[in-house]
Amino acid sequence: MSQANLSKNQKPELLNVENRRKLTWVLFLLPALLVYLVFMAGPLFDSLRLSLYTGKGYSPTEFVGLQNYIDLFTVPLWREKFFNAIINTCIFFAIHMTIQNSLGLLFANLLASDFKGRNFFRTLIFTPTTLSVLVVGFLWTLILNPNWGAVNQILTGVGLKQFALPWLGRENLALPVIALTSVWQWIGMPTVMFLAGLTGISEELIEAASIDGASEWEIFWKIKFPLIQPVIGIIAILTFVDNFNAFDVIYAMAGAKGEPAYSADLLATLFYRTGIAGEHPTGIPNMGMGATIATITFLILMSGVLVWLYFSRRNADEK
Repeated sequence: MSQANLSKNQKPELLNVENRRKLTWVLFLLPALLVYLVFMAGPLFDSLRLSLYTGKGYSPTEFVGLQNYIDLFTVPLWREKFFNAIINTCIFFAIHMTIQNSLGLLFANLLASDFKGRNFFRTLIFTPTTLSVLVVGFLWTLILNPNWGAVNQILTGVGLKQFALPWLGRENLALPVIALTSVWQWIGMPTVMFLAGLTGISEELIEAASIDGASEWEIFWKIKFPLIQPVIGIIAILTFVDNFNAFDVIYAMAGAKGEPAYSADLLATLFYRTGIAGEHPTGIPNMGMGATIATITFLILMSGVLVWLYFSRRNADEK
């Protein structure tokens, strides 16, 4: 058989192999795609649709276009609670962004060094992350009880009774205290991610800087910190998304209304009361307005993610 005939016979075989490979990829991706369409994309587009309708109950039927959005920003009943929820959500996010991630970076830098008991402290910091959010919320509600909670009992016992406060009963304290409780539970996540980034830095680079006389502080800020900036960006966007969706810890510690006086009310709890539980004054679920709140929350999240993608792509292009 000539060389030309061999080539002609091999081409169909190569095409069949390539087609089978593509079919295999499609078959593997299809289940994940179906799950995404059913549980993510489908509800998202249905929420966008519902935001254009009004009516009582969970299936509004009266089409009103953008009227729900107009009411949310203009009607005092909705406007005040909506902007209050946005401000509280931003504060909740800021506390996590500054305190949780800063402490996570500090702990990761300490745990990256070699010392006795390092694995024990790694486990200790990450353990609260494995607990249920509702369990953590109810537990800290008991600990912070103004009458017999452990925090006030300890403060009274060491002579600091003036600092024994109703931590969840004051408007200026409830949200920061709940946010710090959430920080305590989730600090293990940024710690682990920062630790992975720090351990990936070449030891030779750090040793060379030490030989040149650089201090630990200089090594961290001039070598380690710039090299883990991609990790910092990922942690920042994950913190942003998680906190603008926060619901369970607020529900466990301050109820669906973010008590006292909506001082701990977030976008997620406002959506829950409006679209599912039924908000004052009617007490009847307004799924159209709830979907409107959910849609605006989604737009906020999408905007934040797009901004992060833009700057991360630009930094990658500059390098």
